[in-house]
Amino acid sequence: MDTVDDAREETDRLILDTIENFLARDVKPYVHALEHADEYPHEIVARMKELGLFGAIIPAEYGGLGLGATTYAKIVETVSAVWMSLSGIFNSHLIMSAAVLRFGTDEQKRTYLPKFAMGEIRGGLALTEPNCGTDLQAIRMTAKRDGDHYVINGTKTWISNGIFGSCFALLVKTDPGAKPRHRGMSLFLALKGPGFTVGRKLEKLGYKGIDSAELIFDDYRIPADRLIGGAEGSGLRHALGGLELGRINVAARGVGVAKAALDASVKYAQIRETFGKPIGQHQSIQIKLADMATRVEAARLLVRSAAQAYDKGERCDMEAGMAKLFASEAAVENSLEAMRIHGAYGYSTEFDIERYYRDAPLLAIGEGTNELQRLIIARQLIERNPA
Repeated sequence: MDTVDDAREETDRLILDTIENFLARDVKPYVHALEHADEYPHEIVARMKELGLFGAIIPAEYGGLGLGATTYAKIVETVSAVWMSLSGIFNSHLIMSAAVLRFGTDEQKRTYLPKFAMGEIRGGLALTEPNCGTDLQAIRMTAKRDGDHYVINGTKTWISNGIFGSCFALLVKTDPGAKPRHRGMSLFLALKGPGFTVGRKLEKLGYKGIDSAELIFDDYRIPADRLIGGAEGSGLRHALGGLELGRINVAARGVGVAKAALDASVKYAQIRETFGKPIGQHQSIQIKLADMATRVEAARLLVRSAAQAYDKGERCDMEAGMAKLFASEAAVENSLEAMRIHGAYGYSTEFDIERYYRDAPLLAIGEGTNELQRLIIARQLIERNPA
């Protein structure tokens, strides 16, 4: 067992070393300019394709790296500590991939997973609508059967990779009158084409560089064989299954941002002086650093727990919810504390601290709000521990 664990750790180290070299060479020198220009990082994305990141969790038999969620979470943390937006570009894509991998037909897996793994087809998950976010059962987008096609109408919004992606796992109502509502929901693989247009790019406080957009479907005809799983009525289950991986990813992003804020603060506390000594020697700063470090380590352990459960094939919505809740709040708190430690330099757009402060709140909202995570955790506690 130790030999297996040692081999896994060695493999993880080699992968992370490669990622760190990529970040140092191809990302760090350019992230500040790209982020402030809100410019899509085409050259960086091309390099991510070469590294296989778009196939990170896709099995080797389909051309992917075949990594487990535990290793994947480490990659996401490492990437997010440098530029969180990059992790969103491949995470949204991999949630779509996970839906096909876990629930798709054999033909769908053979057709799409190799193209997903190579980054030949890239995209994401299209769930949110203008009048529907957390309550997915309230979506209004419809898909009506017409021979060997479906005709889809409606609008999705806040869709990551919406502009530069080409395929999306699209949640729709195939039976709007179904009771309970989730039985009328289905998930399709929607490739861009006639009837599928991109609306406006949505401007954001943070999370720059990655494209977030409206997707508009007007009598969009889609072949029936792109219905994930081949049968109607399981769309919500398929989407939520993908979101388990997505929440682990968001939690890992939180660890990355919280760690970046901590590292910058520890360094700054040793070089900035007040009252004749480095500020790191002042008790008030030491307390902040101690709390920040504890948040990072606790968040990392929660992410590891959720990722290990996912890798075992166990239900992990509670574990992923805990990790996402705690790690995202850790990112928010650490980014604010880092700004306070850095003072005016933290507030300046010339440095990275203000970016962490703008990026972190997204993590408390995306992939299900933290208020929703608390409900999931509580309900699972009761379900798993009946009186």
